[in-house]
Amino acid sequence: MFKLIPAVLAAALAAGTSPSAQAHDAAPGHRGAQVKNVVLVHGAFADGAGWRPVYDDLTARGYRVSIVQNPLTSLADDVTATRRVLDRQDGPAILVGHSWGGTVITEAGVHDKVAGLVYVSALAPDAGETTAQQYAGFALTPEFVIDTGGDGYGFISPARFKAGFAHDTTDADAAFLRDSQVPINMSVFGTTLTHAAWRTKPSWAVIATEDKAFDQAMLIHMAERINARVTRVSASHAVFMTQPRVVADTIDLAAREAGQPAA
Repeated sequence: MFKLIPAVLAAALAAGTSPSAQAHDAAPGHRGAQVKNVVLVHGAFADGAGWRPVYDDLTARGYRVSIVQNPLTSLADDVTATRRVLDRQDGPAILVGHSWGGTVITEAGVHDKVAGLVYVSALAPDAGETTAQQYAGFALTPEFVIDTGGDGYGFISPARFKAGFAHDTTDADAAFLRDSQVPINMSVFGTTLTHAAWRTKPSWAVIATEDKAFDQAMLIHMAERINARVTRVSASHAVFMTQPRVVADTIDLAAREAGQPAA
């Protein structure tokens, strides 16, 4: 059965607010260090292969780039997968998350090797909140239709995939993304976070202005709350594929600024 917002997500919505984020300097322990490592975390309904254009751009600039493969089975499992990759870094790293990956980097980003966070059209809950709560009070997104199966895992409706996820890709690329979807356990949206790395780590955000997965006001609200430096770009939810240069430029900026000494 197709729904605009799966029942497990809608049931978790709440209207509570959280304290505003305070301005952040360079992450403690990484001031003055040259950040040359980047860790990329994908979101729901996708895997790490979608980061290839961003990977190619950043490696050409001399960055060491690692890509997390989230199992999408639980927040704890995805955070563990991310920490496992962070443990392998040879120095400070910029941690980047797309969509659901924003929740993952928010929880995992307290890792001592993380110098800064980049949210790419991504969710950014606070500690004590669920991901689902971020949707409260914002408009529905009728083109982003999720089919939740009896086992609690969700796929984007094949018939609506391009319109909702990747309208600015070619038909062939949209078809490949559609047919290679990785389902997510919808219960993850009701999991309460225990950490909010953006409260202690500097943050940047890329907002895709044609994103059909989130209300634009919701993306702006989250970015402002975490005090992120925002870059806007005309793109779909698949901004990591369709605007890789803009995403890579933002990561490059974060890598350069996160290592600067505090003023």
